[in-house]
Amino acid sequence: MTTQTTAPDTPSTPAPGAPSGLVAIPPHIGRALATAGAALTIVSTFLAWTWTTDFPGDLTVYGYPGGLQVLVLIGGVLTTLFGLASYGVKGLRWLAPAGADGALKFAALTTFATAWYTVLSISIELGGLVNLEPGGYIVAVTSLAAFLGALALPFERPEPDPIDPDDTSWEHFKHQASHRWTTVRAAFASGSPRPVAKLPAYVEILIIVAILALGLAVFTYGIGTEYDELFVGFLITAGFGFAALAKAGLISQASELTSRHQNITICGAFVAAALFPFTQTSDQYATLGVYILIFATVALGLNIVVGLAGLLDLGYVAFLGVGAYAAALVSGSPNSPFGVHFPFWAAVLIGAAASLVFGVLIGAPTLRLRGDYLAIVTLGFGEIFRITANNLDGTSGPDLTNGSNGIASIPNLDILGMDFGAQHDVGGFTIGRFANYFFLMLIITAVVVLVFRRSGNSRIGRAWVAIREDETAALAMGINGFRVKLIAFAVGASLAGLAGTVQAHVTYTVTPEQYLFAGAIPPNSAFLLAAVVLGGMGTISGPLIGAALLFLIPNKLQFLGDYQLFAFGVALILLMRFRPEGLIPNRRRQLEFHEEAEAPTVLGKTGA
Repeated sequence: MTTQTTAPDTPSTPAPGAPSGLVAIPPHIGRALATAGAALTIVSTFLAWTWTTDFPGDLTVYGYPGGLQVLVLIGGVLTTLFGLASYGVKGLRWLAPAGADGALKFAALTTFATAWYTVLSISIELGGLVNLEPGGYIVAVTSLAAFLGALALPFERPEPDPIDPDDTSWEHFKHQASHRWTTVRAAFASGSPRPVAKLPAYVEILIIVAILALGLAVFTYGIGTEYDELFVGFLITAGFGFAALAKAGLISQASELTSRHQNITICGAFVAAALFPFTQTSDQYATLGVYILIFATVALGLNIVVGLAGLLDLGYVAFLGVGAYAAALVSGSPNSPFGVHFPFWAAVLIGAAASLVFGVLIGAPTLRLRGDYLAIVTLGFGEIFRITANNLDGTSGPDLTNGSNGIASIPNLDILGMDFGAQHDVGGFTIGRFANYFFLMLIITAVVVLVFRRSGNSRIGRAWVAIREDETAALAMGINGFRVKLIAFAVGASLAGLAGTVQAHVTYTVTPEQYLFAGAIPPNSAFLLAAVVLGGMGTISGPLIGAALLFLIPNKLQFLGDYQLFAFGVALILLMRFRPEGLIPNRRRQLEFHEEAEAPTVLGKTGA
């Protein structure tokens, strides 16, 4: 008996494959509406949106955008430019190497979402729509018009899968919902970007410098947002705006340029990061900067274990703790039972060596396990370290770590006569305590990046990738799996210990409760693993960006209170659903998750 299948009867929708928009507006009118609406949105940002200064950002001024108006202005400019590029305006075609329509839709969504978030926030916080000035009404209408116009742009509708008549009504509903979602994704899709033409080397380097400067400006603006509404608006604008640039093909072309000059890009990125403290008027945000670097450095070390070797380590934060405790014990703290004060270079070597030894001791008997069993053992090690550090208080065990009180009063570093706890004037800029440690941590991060690059491109790095892809096949090809995995575990542990030596001096105190498996405040093992997966396993920039986001966003979302972790979890679920390969994916993993993606012409040794 054969089961007859039929195509769904949807006479109200356009024929499959026929170019049409999501909104029933003629495409030429929709394009004009999107472009004109974005231009009027730009004008509206120069009007007052509310009559009172009770809403943060002072949106009462005519002729001078402030606060969230600036973000809407950026979205409006982006939408207008993509709208003009979609008309083929001379001089703007370079803005959309993959086509302007998909980018225009995301840019219009950026403007609409930020504008309506602002209007709704004003109405809710101030008690109704009556608190809006004409500018607020105008921006709501113009941004909505631009978004509806963008949705009217034509696209190739996907063919629906056939429906089995014997299916239940629930299965029919799921099929229709799946097809609608596929249609929406197709509406926001874009083509493959054209390759970047070969330019003079100095021109390509100048473009890379401009990209890094833009990245520094975006990061500085985000970390310096002064109130909650502005940070949420920044997340909306940055997220959808990045998607618009990606759909336009600009992100792909930027990646192509940076891949041609990898060494220059990496050096330039560190120079841009070193300029960050000079963009601040106080040491407040340098505090966040140094903690982000500590978190990012440890995440990059974990990336060797998880991203390159494919070993799931759920207790990695313990190696950070081992390095911090080892450095604290020999750095002159009055709570240390040894009573010694070694110079920083010696404390760094001791911290890294102690973590390496623990990595070997834990890895040697456990790395013959695979998958979930290895993860459970590493999780146990992380908890054993914390409990042991809690009990070494002179009562439950030897007096080594001062128990739950930890090792306190760790003195500031003094390297080559430079007191890291004092302010210093550099070129007319005042560099505070946390900025001093920021520069030191930047050097250590550079060392970790160098180790990651050299090891990843080496013979042992290729062996790690082989183990990650198929351990059985790697063993059959003669790779000593146990030895290779033990080296990965030891290298990753020593890099975490290296960051721990600086963390001990930055925080003044090292306690067992700083090294949990999971908690609301990073670094902990769960957040470290999330940073690697979120950013992109097997890459250098992925864990660095993932760690920066995972540290900065919870710090800025404290106004959510008890719902902070809930919102954070929802965001992670959505990201894993729609971009499972991470923000900065390894190209091999990107092909695994998206088979329709175009394969790169050159694939690195580690698949990057």
